[in-house]
Amino acid sequence: MGLIRFEDLDVWKRSARLSTELYKTLVGLRDFGFRDQITRSGLSVPSNIAEGMERRSSKDQQRYLDIALGSCGELRTQIYIGIEIGYIEKHTGSLWVSETREISAMLVSLRNTLADN
Repeated sequence: MGLIRFEDLDVWKRSARLSTELYKTLVGLRDFGFRDQITRSGLSVPSNIAEGMERRSSKDQQRYLDIALGSCGELRTQIYIGIEIGYIEKHTGSLWVSETREISAMLVSLRNTLADN
């Protein structure tokens, strides 16, 4: 597998878009602790994809994709909680949960591809 630019990866694009949506949607939330935590989790996903793909060893790339995967699970948990406590509208939250599931599957697939090479 040749050099992969993180900017070309659909999983990076989708996770960066989701992070942007989180920030825009929650900008007015007055619970700063919750808002900070969920936006940091969301930001961690594309950031770790980028950091990993800038590494040259496949093992390093896989490690950062694992970190991104963990952050994606953390984000999904916070979305569920945000819905339950009324911070996130149910329809929007359901879309975000679905997107985090797809992003997680894409991360696993990319990690496995890197492991096979």
